[in-house]
Amino acid sequence: MLRNNSKLTSESDETCIFCLIANGQDKDTQVIKKNNELVCFRDIYPAAPHHYLVVPIQHIHSCFSLHRGHVDLVKRMAEMGKAVLQDQGITNMEDISLGFHQPPCTSVDHLHLHVLTPRSQIYEHLMYKFIPKTDNFVTEESLRNRIKDKAPIVKGEWSGLYKLSRPSIFSRLSVVGSRR
Repeated sequence: MLRNNSKLTSESDETCIFCLIANGQDKDTQVIKKNNELVCFRDIYPAAPHHYLVVPIQHIHSCFSLHRGHVDLVKRMAEMGKAVLQDQGITNMEDISLGFHQPPCTSVDHLHLHVLTPRSQIYEHLMYKFIPKTDNFVTEESLRNRIKDKAPIVKGEWSGLYKLSRPSIFSRLSVVGSRR
């Protein structure tokens, strides 16, 4: 069990439980593995005999916040998850499931990789949450492929707002804005 008494970083959200865990501020969660970028701990609502979460220490809201600059981060998250499984004595890497929930299917608004094994023993009443390559559960590989060409958003580059062209909620949306 690792303990870290560090304070929250400037890239953390003090209302986010995963930021608190990642920065050693939650005394109830046992951190299994940690480095300067990621932490791994057990899911409090396990869906399989081994169910871990790998989260970045930096607060990243969700899969939708990622861009091509995060491809290696996603890969390192998967590598840490697999390393934790090996540390726990898991030898069959064919019967694992690695993936991300994406909004609106997330329970915590902080990017986290689910690491489950054995995949063949995911609890039946929770199976629907972990069906690979669905909108509900995106595999680590699928996510890397999706973001590899996505450019980062540059703050201040685009200022726009969406407004209804007519006072009906069923009207078409039109974009009003200007490039800076």
